Amino acid sequence: MPIKKPASQPKLKGLRPSGKRDQSFFELVYEVARQIPPGRVTSYGAIAACLGTKLSARMVGWAMNGSDKVKPTVPAHRVVNRVGLLSGKIHFKPPEKMEQLLKKEGVLVKNDTVVNFKEKFWDPAESLI
Repeated sequence: MPIKKPASQPKLKGLRPSGKRDQSFFELVYEVARQIPPGRVTSYGAIAACLGTKLSARMVGWAMNGSDKVKPTVPAHRVVNRVGLLSGKIHFKPPEKMEQLLKKEGVLVKNDTVVNFKEKFWDPAESLI
């Protein structure tokens, strides 16, 4: 049985070269998050799957937690959990800011959950080229 080579890392539309040999996982997460259209949301797991690390949703969460210190800015408010819950809101100051930013973009939120999550969901895998 032939040995399969690992799949190459996906290339995303607009992915900028970092000038380094390889971009860090967090940098790749930020590049994906920057592509989420206003008024849409995605999940930690969808970003992880898009980057070829399906089981790294928690690491995507860690990346989002530190995204407020990154330039250019990262729209971390558009990243929610797999059912649309604003699970990362505790990292915003104040915590209500995540919901406020989403509402400003026309995303309805009720009980800390995105209303019509399936319709608002943006799949980063669709951005693969």
